[in-house]
Amino acid sequence: MHSVHLAVLMTSHNRRARTLSALNALGYQQGLPAHATLGVHLVDAGSTDGTPEAVRLRHPAVEVMSVGADVPRNQAMRIASRNSRSGGGGGGSHRGRPGGPSHRWTHQLWLDDGVELFPDALAVLLRAADAAGAGAVVVGAVRGADGATVYSGRRGRSLALVEPGGQHPEPCDTYDGRVVLLSRAAHDLVGDLDKVFRHRMGDYDHGFRARRAGVPSFVAPSPVGVCVEGPDVPSSREPGIGVREALRRVTSVRELPPRQWWVYCLRHTWPWAPFLMVSPYARTAARATLGRWRG
Repeated sequence: MHSVHLAVLMTSHNRRARTLSALNALGYQQGLPAHATLGVHLVDAGSTDGTPEAVRLRHPAVEVMSVGADVPRNQAMRIASRNSRSGGGGGGSHRGRPGGPSHRWTHQLWLDDGVELFPDALAVLLRAADAAGAGAVVVGAVRGADGATVYSGRRGRSLALVEPGGQHPEPCDTYDGRVVLLSRAAHDLVGDLDKVFRHRMGDYDHGFRARRAGVPSFVAPSPVGVCVEGPDVPSSREPGIGVREALRRVTSVRELPPRQWWVYCLRHTWPWAPFLMVSPYARTAARATLGRWRG
């Protein structure tokens, strides 16, 4: 296998224990090529729980940049990607330890700080990348606490989850952004997450843009990690809330902000964009109205 230099992109916000667990799992990777290096670029969005300090103490080779709490996830990932291209990233480190000179990276890895990678995760992703070809994107399927797949590639109009195939990489149309490996060639063609999508939709948009650019996407043959979700953020589906509150939540940055949703619909759902644009808001209002009526 050729030399591998991974630029790992991560963001964090007030999840110190989970972020440290993710970095610990990243440091225990096995089966990597002998001269593989990692450069980890973490952008922390205004944590007040000591996340940046704890990372600097326990993982001194990780490049940590602190930004404001108003910087959403997708923008933080764009900053991390920019940092990976600027030559930062701490001292050299080998065989899976976080750190390393990633300005000469051969691959970028998007890694959500809520995912604990299995010990062979990077080896699985890299083998799948070799099988898929130099210009491909490889997605790592992530299990939940119950063992079911919760994040993976997506396929078809319904964006159904693609289950790992067990022997060969499985093709997909787009992907959840929890664990995604992009070759340098794929990144050169597709670029970063689009800045128009501040929190959600950016990963799906990236996958569809990759497909249009002729960049194939595949799900690695076996799951690569586990994600134990924390407490749910109150959503527009919460029972008992009124229509006004439900609409406020569904149009917030954490769900479907209208301008961003319209851009997504225009790009990827034409000619159904006008209908799909209004449908989630109409369903939300109807659900809240029916819930209050039943209550």
